[in-house]
Amino acid sequence: MKRISVALAVGIFLLITIFKTQAQTNTTWQIKAIEPYHMAVAFSKTTNIIFPYSIVSVDIGSRDVLAQKAKGVENILQIKAAKESFPQTNISIITADGTLTSFILDYAEQPSVLSLSLVPEEKKNSICILSETFNEAEVQKYAKLASVSEGKISSIQDKRFGIRVKLNGLFIHDNIMYLRMSIANKTNINYDIDQLRFYVRDQKKAKRTATQEIEINPLYVKGNTAVIVGQTERVFVYAVPKFTIPDKKYLVIELMEKNGGRHLKIKVRNKTIVQAKLL
Repeated sequence: MKRISVALAVGIFLLITIFKTQAQTNTTWQIKAIEPYHMAVAFSKTTNIIFPYSIVSVDIGSRDVLAQKAKGVENILQIKAAKESFPQTNISIITADGTLTSFILDYAEQPSVLSLSLVPEEKKNSICILSETFNEAEVQKYAKLASVSEGKISSIQDKRFGIRVKLNGLFIHDNIMYLRMSIANKTNINYDIDQLRFYVRDQKKAKRTATQEIEINPLYVKGNTAVIVGQTERVFVYAVPKFTIPDKKYLVIELMEKNGGRHLKIKVRNKTIVQAKLL
């Protein structure tokens, strides 16, 4: 009786093994074609393509087309024709999230589209600045979280000329800090932003001693930093590498108006920096 049971168990085991082997043998690859976009480019005009993530690779099918990343920005590709009336070609782009995007390119003297955005609606006002070793998708995720999280900072602001700039949130996740800024325009004149700088200043008390500044460059900016329309307020999140400030130094956040004189500046001490909230 025991011999029959053992033989039955062995038979069942062999039967299961055969089924598994057949299932593996019959496995088929799922092939999915990636449909390319179509775009026309000109010799005398530049076409811009905005991607949701940083561009890591660009391959052009012909020397008749020129392509480069926009200066200082990692997710905008600029394309133009190197010669007029070139034959149809293609271009392939790989972004930091591992996505491959392909375009079929034709020549046109007057392209109907000069700027194309592949960015989802919720990220349309975001740009990627500089190229650092960090997970961009994760930074975008936590920047969005920082824009709505609790943890306000009070009394760190500058208010002049009907403009108010304020640091109202400071957060950290891993090695990235997220500074939430709000800019309010209480006037009827639009405020065009020239730049918003972050730098650590060392103001020595001794006479004839130069002031030293260390620039902090954002890794990512959430929000469109072009203009603050009159009677509106905008919120931005700047992701920067983590830092602390030694004694007798402070962080300066400087807002500059383009073609104007409404410049504002706020100072942040180290005691505020070290109180960053965990995301």
